[in-house]
Amino acid sequence: MPIRVLIVDDHGIVREGLRLYLSSDPDIEVVGEARNGAEALREVRRLTPDVVLMDLIMPVMDGIAATAAIRREMPATEVVALTSVLEQATIADAVRAGAIGYLLKDTKVDDLCRAIKAAADGQVQLAPQVAEQLVHELFAPLPDSAALTERETEVLRLLAGGKSNKEIAQALQIAEQTAKTHVSHILAKLQLASRTQAALYAIRTGLIAPH
Repeated sequence: MPIRVLIVDDHGIVREGLRLYLSSDPDIEVVGEARNGAEALREVRRLTPDVVLMDLIMPVMDGIAATAAIRREMPATEVVALTSVLEQATIADAVRAGAIGYLLKDTKVDDLCRAIKAAADGQVQLAPQVAEQLVHELFAPLPDSAALTERETEVLRLLAGGKSNKEIAQALQIAEQTAKTHVSHILAKLQLASRTQAALYAIRTGLIAPH
């Protein structure tokens, strides 16, 4: 089954270009488009895509508000911010809203396709310029990790190392659904909105080295 993608951008030429580029990959299917965050939310409800490529600066409802709404209502749909904005506050707001990735619009097509596939598999995707800015921005103060069990700490370390749920399950010899449950518990205990925040938390607390 191809990964079902919704493209959200207020510029028609950008949507058309992305659709054309992504159609070259047989593992990706563009199932719809939206011109703003409000349309995106309606289309996500209707189409239930696997991944949303979300512009951030749009009329009616911006991409950050739309990301937060989508993640609340449709947590199985991952959101990847695709934008030209590299401001620290905007990046942090997008990740707080629940985006699993943050890519810039100068990303190469092959890299974008790989990022979509990784996001659909639950892997955090951050442009290199973005990751460095985020590590110290998101946590003040840091959540208390004492509530995590030893197994949850193992899962968090693997998640932060870029592993998907399937890879976490294989590494720990547990069922994939059990890995997903552990991730959900980690996010709830640390009061984090996304796997991206969890990965950055692991870096900030020294659970893994920055990469």
